Amino acid sequence: MNLFRSTVIWPLAALAALLLFNAAASPGFFQLEWKDGRLFGTLVDIVNQSARVPMLLALGMTLVIATGGVDLSVGSLMAVSGAVAAMQVNRGAPLVSAVGLALLATTVLGLLNGLLVAKVRLQPIIATLVTMVAGRGLAMLLTGSQMVPFQHKGLQWLANGAMLGLPVPVLLVPLLAGLAGLALRRTAAALFVEATGDNETASRFAGIRTDSVRMAVYVFSGFCAGLSGILEASNIAAADPARIGDTRELDAIFAVVAGGTALAGGRFSLAGSIVGALLLQTLTLTLYNQNVPPAVAPVPKAIVILAVCLLHSPRVRAALARRNANAAKA
Repeated sequence: MNLFRSTVIWPLAALAALLLFNAAASPGFFQLEWKDGRLFGTLVDIVNQSARVPMLLALGMTLVIATGGVDLSVGSLMAVSGAVAAMQVNRGAPLVSAVGLALLATTVLGLLNGLLVAKVRLQPIIATLVTMVAGRGLAMLLTGSQMVPFQHKGLQWLANGAMLGLPVPVLLVPLLAGLAGLALRRTAAALFVEATGDNETASRFAGIRTDSVRMAVYVFSGFCAGLSGILEASNIAAADPARIGDTRELDAIFAVVAGGTALAGGRFSLAGSIVGALLLQTLTLTLYNQNVPPAVAPVPKAIVILAVCLLHSPRVRAALARRNANAAKA
């Protein structure tokens, strides 16, 4: 299946257009600087910021949506993992233990989502809405509704440290994406996910354990949300149960849809979702650089996302192809 030709090309084209605009509007946009063994620049900031949240969330959300579901709880799970990690390091726990416990908490909550969808047969939007509310409440309960600051070099290094001259998230997230893509395409996992989303009944008759597939993708989404929450808390050296992850589930869904994954399920592209996350972050920074008020910024963002999504539509592409063919004949 040639996913690049059908899905990635349009968000890439939109991203390229944004970069060209910024090159003209902001002369120093592409400037890079090597300082103290680390690369600095606007482009590095874009990749780093998109890696920490929309890119990580989009990895898990892509597989969930590919099965015909949705996960509205990822923002709340970010708050839970940030709270658990911060509280653990403040209690003197080793970094591995703190991170592991935080990821375990959100993975279990992801499994709960999967059980509610696959076994209880709740609609995904209802099941994950319940977890979204409960997860945010759990984060508030754990922290007493207060920010939990911490001073832990190891935990802060995860978001603010550097390896090979690049921020840690810039290396960590592509590694996770590469491993996920390898596991999906070198095994039958991708086929099972696409078949479940395309036709669950037929897939079950074909011998695919669709319930297990659904639970697995929600578990992976919970893991990705947990890792994203740890990086967000690491970035600000505090766990903020009210603000970490707030509305981030929308960014993840936008990135996935802009990347070409079908909301109806059955077709997905991890590469497209990563490009979609980069597109969103670049667009956000562009609007801020052009002094667009934060209250107005969602409007042009929605227009760009709508345009990219329309270009993914088979009907729109067919209409454009007919128009080009008629123009060539004329």
